[in-house]
Amino acid sequence: MIDAPNNGSHVTSVRVYYEDTDAAGIVYYANYLKFAERARSELMRDIGDGQYGRMLAAGMHFVVRRCVVDYLGAARLDDLLEVHSRMLELRGASLSAEQIVRRGGRDLVTMRIDLACLGSGGRPARIPAGLRAALETYAGTEAAS
Repeated sequence: MIDAPNNGSHVTSVRVYYEDTDAAGIVYYANYLKFAERARSELMRDIGDGQYGRMLAAGMHFVVRRCVVDYLGAARLDDLLEVHSRMLELRGASLSAEQIVRRGGRDLVTMRIDLACLGSGGRPARIPAGLRAALETYAGTEAAS
């Protein structure tokens, strides 16, 4: 869903389950990457008019090229988290996104993710114009707190 008060960021809720935690009941650090991936999948699913589905049907897909993560706090078993996702840059065959995992309005993890768009042959491909236009909806101005 798009969250207008958050300046165009897409917000996905994630519940912390037992399988997400370590023996102390704290979210294992690598699982934040899974939460971010789920949020990006939900963002793509929410894009109107089936733009992402048409991209997949054409044999195109996004792959993570780079990820920078800052861990600021810990989530625990049964916490309800929000993953705020927004586009930072949209280029010809790639994009950069910011994703922030929050609990109760407090930033726990911030990520900058660079994605490359690949065609069916595994080579860089331009992001389709309709998908690019839909992604621009999520180019909010929210900054990490």
